[in-house]
Amino acid sequence: MIYEVLTGTARARPTAVMAATTTWPEYPRVWRSLLDQVWANVRWGGTGPKGRNVMLYLDDVPHVEVGVELDQPAEVEPPVIRSALPAGEIAMTVHRGPYEGLGDAHEAVLRWCHDNGRQPTRQRWEIYGHHHDDPAQLETEVYWLLR
Repeated sequence: MIYEVLTGTARARPTAVMAATTTWPEYPRVWRSLLDQVWANVRWGGTGPKGRNVMLYLDDVPHVEVGVELDQPAEVEPPVIRSALPAGEIAMTVHRGPYEGLGDAHEAVLRWCHDNGRQPTRQRWEIYGHHHDDPAQLETEVYWLLR
């Protein structure tokens, strides 16, 4: 897949999340549990589709925040907390297809940064499009915060 990498300025986006410190081998098991708890503890006030799922990687440990965009009024109950996706200059791309290929999208952004003399921080995040039964129709936005 060929990825188009774009740059711009991201605004902070409010989220409802659960934060965790984990390992990369454990993360695939951990994120689903965290996400289920977030959806069980957010009470939506609006109608229509609810916020998109988000994964924020604060560093390479990884310290993560797993949750959902708060794109409409919502009440958040513990253990879920309010947070926000970072604001600032970003490089981003869109991954289309099964989630197993997301690593390629991250690599494309990092390669673009290297080729264009840009310095990414280690903060990056994914915003997942709404569910689709056909994995080929899935879209995930991949962002890297720049220095």
